[in-house]
Formats: sequence, structure tokens, C-alpha cells
Amino acid sequence: MFGVTTSDDYRPVAWMGRFPVDVTTILVGIHVALAVVACLLVAAGGGGLLDLMMFDSARVLGSGQVWRLATYAFIHSPMQLLWFAIEMYMLFVFGREVEKFIGQRAYIVLYAVLLFTPSFLLTLWGFFGQRAGLAGSLALHFGVFVAFATIYPSAELLLRITAKWTALILGAIYTLQLLAYHSWTDLAVLWTSIAAGFCFVRLLGVGPELIWLENFKARLQPKPKFKIVPKPVPTRREEDDISEAVDPILDKIAKSGIGSLTPSERRTLDRARNRLLKESK
Repeated sequence: MFGVTTSDDYRPVAWMGRFPVDVTTILVGIHVALAVVACLLVAAGGGGLLDLMMFDSARVLGSGQVWRLATYAFIHSPMQLLWFAIEMYMLFVFGREVEKFIGQRAYIVLYAVLLFTPSFLLTLWGFFGQRAGLAGSLALHFGVFVAFATIYPSAELLLRITAKWTALILGAIYTLQLLAYHSWTDLAVLWTSIAAGFCFVRLLGVGPELIWLENFKARLQPKPKFKIVPKPVPTRREEDDISEAVDPILDKIAKSGIGSLTPSERRTLDRARNRLLKESK
């Protein structure tokens, strides 16, 4: 859709008729199925079961409920189904492009990094006395979009705004919203996901050249003690060119006579003679 480069590691996991089922499609299916289950649980009065999936640093550290490090991202509130639908659409469209470009294994690793890095960060936060909670997958899937924008920064999206500017605008809006409500843990999760998505793709050597980053790397590299001066290449003299052009003509005159020369050879011979006459004056 956005590019022609496809990783050798990319291939559908299965097929549904002519429709390929890849890792992104499976992830979207899992999220949608769990969103439906959440709606049914809330309707039946069993919404408290969703608390078992929410991340809580105190319960991870105090009770060893380590499954919360991952399950938090699969909680979807029935009150936010419209935003959830938009989120799933973006995951399906942009996640598939990322998967095609970097391959299935790298894509699975990327998703795992985006899934576990925020919860590990908040666990560390809780270890120092600040209890933190987390639920939902918005930051995770925004990290997938950041990875897409890193691969295809100039891809034009809605209103012909490029992917890199879309990522910057959405990230800025989300940041301002969290700052306004002093949601420090959510802000940390957001920027952790942005950094993880960007850095993961860049470490794979993917994305356009960043001049400022290359300049920064160049400054960190040790400067050579000795400067290597290239050996000068001898220039070719005009006399050598004249000699190479005239010698075959003179050989032809010696063998077949001057009448055997073509008009082009005669002109070459006349130019060489005029050149020698000028140098002799």
C-alpha cells in the first residue's frame, strides 16, 4: 500500500479463502473478541473480573501477579468503543505495513517491546514507592503507528498530511491532554511507547537518514591521529593524446599511401600538423 519493500520473513500465518491472515490480523481479532467479552461481562454485572487483567504495580510486586504486565493492554472499556474501533482500524492498516516491511519475527518482537516496556517501567516506578496502574492499548498501538511513520515518514495520509507530521501532531495533542490533568504515569507510558517504536525501527537500520543523528555519531567517533593524503593522479598531457591519434594514421600512410586516408583521418592529421607548426614558432 505505502511501499514495495517486503521482508523475506513476511508470509501469511493462514488463509481465509483469498484473504491472507497475518500476525496483525490475529492481534486485531484478539482485541475485538476481548472487547466483546468485556461488554458482555459488564452487561451481566461481572465487570469486576476485568480488574484481574489491569496492571497494578502494587499487586505485581506484592502478590506476584505477573500476568498483569501483559493483560492490561487487552482491557477495552465499553464506554470507549468508538475510539477502540478507530484504534483497531489504525492497527490493521499501519501494523500490516510495518509487519510486511520488517518481517513477522521482528514485528512480534516490536509488539512485545511495546507491550512490556511500559509495564516494566511502571513496576520500577512502584518499586520506589509510587503505586501505578494501567489499562488499555492506546499507547501501545500509537507506538506501532510511530514505527510506521519512521519507516514511511513521507507517506501522505488524511488531508495529505505526511505520516511523520501526523505522528508529531497526535503525540503533541495527547501530551498536552495528559499534562493538563497531571497524568504523569500515562505521560511516561506514552513517551516510552513513542521512543520504543522509533528506536526499534532505527536499530534495524530502517528509515531515512537523519542528518542530525549522523552528525552526532560523527562527533562521538575518535578523530584519526594521521591524515591520509591521497596520491595525486598524473594529468594526461595533450601531446600524448595527439600522438595516440596520429600514430595509427602514419602507419596507415606507410602501408597504403596517403590516398587511403578517410576525410576524418585527414582532418586529424591536419590538426596535428597545425599544432606542431604553432609550437615551433
